[in-house]
Amino acid sequence: MITGAHTILYSSNPEADTTFLRDVLRLTHVDVGRGWLIFGLPPSEIAVHPADQNGPSELYLLCDDIQQFIQQMADAGIACEPVRQQRWGHLTSLTLPGGGKLGVYQPLHPRPEPMT
Repeated sequence: MITGAHTILYSSNPEADTTFLRDVLRLTHVDVGRGWLIFGLPPSEIAVHPADQNGPSELYLLCDDIQQFIQQMADAGIACEPVRQQRWGHLTSLTLPGGGKLGVYQPLHPRPEPMT
């Protein structure tokens, strides 16, 4: 029934954030017309967390080694927040060129098999 997910990052500087996704994170992409890029992502997962009221969704990218990711970002001139140790993973965040925050974590929890 579900074949994928489409995530939207809202940005006050979409050109800078698109460049970051394309050139720094080196995500695969397709131009759907007039330079509008849609980026590919590796297999993903979704979880439901309890809350007092419904709110906005959050996006976290996953990596295999948070320290290596932070070093790669530093090499590209992108600063990451200090790693926060959570029971479910090692979490950092970075500020996108457009000003938005993006979370990245190295999961410690089991990962589901990708859907086929």
